[in-house]
Amino acid sequence: MSAEPSRNGRFVCVVGPSGAGKDTLINLARERLARDPRFVFVRRLITRPPYAGEDHEPISETQFEEAERRSALAISWRAHGLCYGVPDSVRTVVASGAVVVCNMSRAAIPDARRLFPTSLALVTAPPEILAERIAARGRESVADALARLRRKVQSPPDTAYDLVIENVTTPERGAADLEAFLRPLAGEHRGRRNG
Repeated sequence: MSAEPSRNGRFVCVVGPSGAGKDTLINLARERLARDPRFVFVRRLITRPPYAGEDHEPISETQFEEAERRSALAISWRAHGLCYGVPDSVRTVVASGAVVVCNMSRAAIPDARRLFPTSLALVTAPPEILAERIAARGRESVADALARLRRKVQSPPDTAYDLVIENVTTPERGAADLEAFLRPLAGEHRGRRNG
């Protein structure tokens, strides 16, 4: 498929450190916007078994590599010993005028920008809260959790976030902030999609 950027919809990258609560806020925002077809929440492919707090499509490493070879992924990256991918079907959804929301790696922001009009939302929290949340998930050893926190992921040099959520109060508050950010983005494209 062509790498020509879409000019209609918007791709919203929700990024931030492990334990910041990205999946929680995205899931709550998805529930709040479930009846509005202008919003689409990406189900990523991840080489990890299903996990209660994260809506993703489990895939083996072999299947993932095959999907990359077939250009079935619009964006892919590797982190924490896992492979992550955004299905290529997202191109059509953004081109239709939708606001597409995806939990992304900061390292994948340049790829998203090459493909789509992009907005960036950073979800963050202080290190001690991140450590507590990672430990509470119970899917990693303490050593793995500490390694995640030590890993410094740098945003691309020209990155300016459109929204920053310091996720230290309730998940509902953070989700409300994310929803309030997303709603006007759909308004920008309503005429082109429905007109």
